[in-house]
Amino acid sequence: MTAVLEVDDVRGGYGGADILNGTDLRLGEGEIVVIIGPNGAGKSTLMKAVFGLATIRSGSVSFFGRTITGMRADQVAKLGMSYVPQERNVFASLTVNENLEMGAYLRDDDFGPQIERIYELFPPLNERRRQQAGTLSGGERQMLAMGRALMLDPKLLLLDEPTAALSPRYAAETFERIREINALGITILMVEQNARQALEHADRGVVLVMGENRFEAPGPELLANREVAEMYLGG
Repeated sequence: MTAVLEVDDVRGGYGGADILNGTDLRLGEGEIVVIIGPNGAGKSTLMKAVFGLATIRSGSVSFFGRTITGMRADQVAKLGMSYVPQERNVFASLTVNENLEMGAYLRDDDFGPQIERIYELFPPLNERRRQQAGTLSGGERQMLAMGRALMLDPKLLLLDEPTAALSPRYAAETFERIREINALGITILMVEQNARQALEHADRGVVLVMGENRFEAPGPELLANREVAEMYLGG
């Protein structure tokens, strides 16, 4: 299986403090991999380090075999990686369509067909093309954030807490949309607090604790692991 992303013994964080303490990660092409763990484990920091938004002091990150350690986020995005942060992930004052257009900021071709594909993937957005993003529901905003990230037609999509603060209905719908995105051939790395449900949809799960890998296995195996269930899945 082709290695899309390889994180090797990465240490780093923000300012002078290391939050990642020798983290390793590997994603194969077409996989959905979910990172779980307690608050403060370094899950979001790992995502940001991969995308060039956190400092890597040692170790390396490669994308399809190319070293991207220390690259800026815009440079990483040009290579085919998109990132959806947990917060402030839409332009509230812009319409849905304008948000999608902003997502194509690195493209110099006709991206109109891509916008239409996004509307096919997320039908509720199609009905709200001219509606301001700030007036959307939480679930609709999450759809828009993912749709905007897909405007660059990425090979790898990073999702940081995609179901945070969503109702059970919208959380379930978001996971279904993630599966549909993956079916398009897009590899997905996801951080999730809704760990049990995320593992049900993942090919593999990684448990991160204090910036270090604690467990790694296929989703069903982690769900069946008594220690993982008691410590990180609520029993």
